[in-house]
Parts: sequence; structure tokens; C-alpha cells
Amino acid sequence: MKSYSELARSVTFSRRGSKTILTGKHEDLEFVGAGRSAYVFRIKATEKVIKVFFPPFTAIAKEEARIYRVLQGMDYYPSLYDAGENYLVIDYLRGVTFFDCLSKGHIIYPQHIEAVDHALFLARQRGLNPSDIHLRNILLTREGEIKLIDVARFGQKKDCHQWDDLKKVFYKYYNKGLCPKKMPVWLLNRIADVYMKRWLPQLPQLNGYQR
Repeated sequence: MKSYSELARSVTFSRRGSKTILTGKHEDLEFVGAGRSAYVFRIKATEKVIKVFFPPFTAIAKEEARIYRVLQGMDYYPSLYDAGENYLVIDYLRGVTFFDCLSKGHIIYPQHIEAVDHALFLARQRGLNPSDIHLRNILLTREGEIKLIDVARFGQKKDCHQWDDLKKVFYKYYNKGLCPKKMPVWLLNRIADVYMKRWLPQLPQLNGYQR
């Protein structure tokens, strides 16, 4: 198998308007997902993924790798196996995000919320400041465990209340049966957009990056 750095170099992109389009990759890479700053691929015949960042976001790659190193050994976060200029290699996690739970009707229980709280507490004990905690970066594995991903903002200084706001909604409405357990994706995205317009401007930028 190719080295991690060789696999990362095999991934090529092009720009089409405001979008970054995948144009090439090694055959050992299986597409998993895409975000605004990176593509994620499972490395075939392994239980690892490689996250390859678009050219403008190499600073994010370095920062996220740094944060994962601080979090090493914690069960609530993926292990980091390698990192380079524009990539990092972490565990391949099988499960559904909290966003998927809401869109598909899978129940989120209080013990899941408590597990996220504990994961964030442990990160703070190591000097981090967990931020940008939202439904798409909290994963419920097939074994019922909680995993947090996309931790690039855990190193910022300003306090973020996003997770506290989500908890309030969970305990005040969701856990009391006052809102449906299954919601359409368009509605979840609309709620997130309205919230982010209020919340995002309060956050400092990470090397010019906006989520």
C-alpha cells in the first residue's frame, strides 16, 4: 500500500465557481464525505480514514492535527495516526451523527448527552477550549459510544455556547416529547442556518477560515 503522504498527494481538486470538485484519487481511497475545507476517504483494507484539505486550508490541517495529539488516549475522540501539510489520518468510525439521528428518527438519550459533556470536560482538563460543537460532529457508533470529530476549533480562546444551547433544547423540548424525534433535513438545515447567523459572527476566525 502507498504511504499516507503518497495517498494524500494522489487527491486532486479543481475549482468550479465557489465549489471544490474532486478530480482524482488513488484506487485505495474510498470516498466517505466532503466538507467546506476537506474531503474524507476510507483507506481500503483498513479501519482508517485520510482527511485531505483543500489548498487554502492547510492551516486547518495543522491545527486539527495538533488538537488530536492533545486528545490522544481519550476514548471519545479518534486516534491520530499520521499528519502532513494538508492531511491527517484518523480512525474510521462507523455510526450516525446526531444530525442523522434527528433526520432518521433514531432516539438520542440523556446518557448520550452526558457522554458528550464528559468528553468536553476531559478536553478542558488538557487545556483545550471545545468550540463549534454541533449535530454533525457528534457521532453515535454502532456500539452505542459517543465520538467527537472535527476538533480544529478546540484551541480557540473565546467561549462558545453552541453545545450549551443544544443541551437546553434537548432537555426542555426533545427529552420531554415536545418536539418530533424525526425532522426533515431541510428543516434541520434551516434551523442551523438561522442559529449560525446569530452565533458565528461572535467567533474569532481561524487563519481566515469560516465554517
